[in-house]
Amino acid sequence: MPATGPMPGFKEFLQHLHPSLYHTHPFIRPFWETAFNCTSMENTTDSGNPVTLCTQEEDLTGMIPALFEMFDLSYTYHAYLAVYAYAHALHALLRCRSGTDHQQCDRVSGIQPWKVLRSLKRTPFWAQSDDVITFDANGDISTSYDIVTIQILHGHFQLVTVGSFTPEGSLGHRIVINSSQILWKDQFSQIPESMCSSSCVPGSRRVTRLGQPPCCFDCVPCSAGEISNSTDAVECPRCPHDQWSNEERTRCVPKIIEFLSHQEPLGRILMSMAFMFSFLGLSILLTFIKFKDTPIIKATNRELSFILLVSLVLCFLCCLVFIGQPSEVTCPLRQTFFSVVFSTCISSVLAKTIMVILAFKATQLNSPLRKWLGPTIPRCVVGLCSGLQMVICSVWLHQSPPFPALNAETENHKIIFECNEGHKLFFYMTLGFLGLLAMISFFVAFLARNLPGTYNEAKLITFSMLVFCCVWISFIPAYLSTSGKYTVAVQIFAILASSAGLMSCIFLPKCYVILLRPDKNRREFLGNIICFGQVRFHHQTSSSPNVAGILFPTRESYG
Repeated sequence: MPATGPMPGFKEFLQHLHPSLYHTHPFIRPFWETAFNCTSMENTTDSGNPVTLCTQEEDLTGMIPALFEMFDLSYTYHAYLAVYAYAHALHALLRCRSGTDHQQCDRVSGIQPWKVLRSLKRTPFWAQSDDVITFDANGDISTSYDIVTIQILHGHFQLVTVGSFTPEGSLGHRIVINSSQILWKDQFSQIPESMCSSSCVPGSRRVTRLGQPPCCFDCVPCSAGEISNSTDAVECPRCPHDQWSNEERTRCVPKIIEFLSHQEPLGRILMSMAFMFSFLGLSILLTFIKFKDTPIIKATNRELSFILLVSLVLCFLCCLVFIGQPSEVTCPLRQTFFSVVFSTCISSVLAKTIMVILAFKATQLNSPLRKWLGPTIPRCVVGLCSGLQMVICSVWLHQSPPFPALNAETENHKIIFECNEGHKLFFYMTLGFLGLLAMISFFVAFLARNLPGTYNEAKLITFSMLVFCCVWISFIPAYLSTSGKYTVAVQIFAILASSAGLMSCIFLPKCYVILLRPDKNRREFLGNIICFGQVRFHHQTSSSPNVAGILFPTRESYG
């Protein structure tokens, strides 16, 4: 309720109210008659019933609290202030300084209401409660309120002031409560909640319920990346771009910097696989070097086999460059080293396939294809394909080389430390060139799959390239759907899986024969097997094709 203050003389005025003293007041007689249920007129009856006449000797003192509700004088006090405010404003208008010719004193008859209002806005005054009464630009008084409680004692109730509310007060002093003045019933042991809703804890914000008072609201948790560290927060400010909110949404914490590390389990597993396959490839290479003069290695073009095995070992080892924190050295080396080594690997497979086809097509002594059976074609194929890939990578490194970068946009709660590929066109060109080589190798090997001979590698190459293509076709959607360290892990897995597929399909069958079945690694055995094809060794004549010189070339003829 509006605040009240002392009004000196008000009680005395009420106690001395009497028709004889205020007979000119138009309301004194109706008030007296109502208060004492009497009438001042004689010979008056109401429906035949006689009415008590007022003697003007009635005592008003004991009836003042009931008649005037002395416990609630808020509106009376503000009417009291309004009279004093008007008086002070009017006094300021009528006051003039003596000895001046430029200012004339206003007369009461000439004062207009707008002048009084203008004077009222700039005329503060002291109330009887020692409070300064001021007005704002609209002429409104600075409002304060009393906090009252209804107390019922012995059948009578009264309003007791227990505190105050001052909207213009400083924070923490706007509401003042005197708890000792509050009278509680026995069933209440604490102050009841005056809010429709409980306070919102830090980490949430207030959302007012539509159509309900401001004290009725819902507490909504702050969204990810936003915080609130105070009670009853109205909004949740967003964290800086390099920070993220904690689980409680009460403070911003630095984002986690993520990359595929050597210490984490995923990095260790991939490193172990890379070393394991590298050791296996190196073991196969040493085995081929040791048994390089045996028929099975001669029949499968040992020079290309050595190039392919070295390329496969390098493919496995290049995965190690992808693991660890990106740097100015590793980022340009990752994709370029991988692309060149893989191009050499696939071009070696393509050259082996071409040589298998030529070997079985040039079985006649006078065949013009026999002049292409030397080492020129495989070396040209490997050199040309690897050279083209090296040119693409050189232009890539010159125009827009990969570089280490912090990516805070892909993942909200972490910063991805990655290698920015620079211009994406070069990255897709290297992958596209590898895919083109793989498809050509697959189709050439597929066309030569029905050629005769135990060591016809076309079938093995066909199956190995099928595995290779399936791995890299699956790699594309997996690469595009992942982010951060898992994108790098997907590429490493694709490199390991495709390289392991090539090595297993092409070289493990030969290692099986060399190490476990040496009885099959003889020229006589190979001849007996090949005789089921278009060429027969047992009945060679002067016009018979010299297939032995093709499958088992001498130093002068081939490799």
